[in-house]
Amino acid sequence: MHFDASLPPVPLAQVTPIARAAEALGFDALWTSETQHDPFFPCVLIAEHTQRLHMGTAIAVSFARSPATLAYKAWDLAQYSQGRFILGLGTQVKAHIERRFGMPWPESPVGKLREQILAIRAFWQSWQTGAPLNLRGEYYRLTLMSPFFNPGPIEYPSIPIYIAGVNTGLARLAGETCQGFHVHPFHSPRYLREVIVPAIEEGLRRADRQRQEIQISVTAFVATSEQEKAFARSQIAFYASTPSYHSVMALYGWQDLAERLSAHAARGEWGEMPALISDEVLNEFCLIAPEADLAAALRERYQGLADRLTLYTPFIPGEKDAFWSRLIRELNG
Repeated sequence: MHFDASLPPVPLAQVTPIARAAEALGFDALWTSETQHDPFFPCVLIAEHTQRLHMGTAIAVSFARSPATLAYKAWDLAQYSQGRFILGLGTQVKAHIERRFGMPWPESPVGKLREQILAIRAFWQSWQTGAPLNLRGEYYRLTLMSPFFNPGPIEYPSIPIYIAGVNTGLARLAGETCQGFHVHPFHSPRYLREVIVPAIEEGLRRADRQRQEIQISVTAFVATSEQEKAFARSQIAFYASTPSYHSVMALYGWQDLAERLSAHAARGEWGEMPALISDEVLNEFCLIAPEADLAAALRERYQGLADRLTLYTPFIPGEKDAFWSRLIRELNG
């Protein structure tokens, strides 16, 4: 199991020391996110200032971008990093696509993301082989690639694409078309085992692919203190309030709780939500263990479910360095 780190939402000036420290400690990859900053720019700095560390977006919002812009960014980052870049895409939810990015929400999110992936790869194939660009779909008609706009072939054209999701449609799509699947932090081992992994496997069968052709990348809530438990409780309350994530709660028969959380969120009553997350709910979605036992507990919790593991807590050099060093050593031992 690869053990990765997540980059905190920091300005670009702070990325380089974080990347160097992550590589020195022994993390396998450093993931950037699209929250307060663009997720691609930090990858340039990570590539420039490390030699071994992989980097990738977890995630870049796909529906906020055209396939062309995604293809160009990934092509350049793959070459510059000497094959260490991973393109991670996510759909986000309708409200953010329409009201934060000002873009249309598709009738079929799975269908549009499938076509985006095909389009990105059509660009890459055209650039690498010289084949004409020719993709004609429901959402995109891409037929023009003149030499002036063609970056040409690169040494590292096999760029992994990971997609993120909560529900079965995107998990199946990952199995059919992708090299990886980013599991949303709002999950439980039971949800992975009973819902997500079977959907990925169904997608693999449809495409006549093998399990080893895809990596399941899990971001996990963990808590080793009361303060961390309180933080996890608040984040779980936030995620559980999202209507498109209610399928996770439905597996446990907690639909009423999800609706109550959604009602509070609609009224902006964020402070009242964490108290609704009982210890029973918290323990399903967050691994609670002493620091000394955390590595063994993580290995037991995700054995057979995860190929890559990242903690929800971002990596910040100088904070908990001994904790991170011990965890990496024990997970790799």
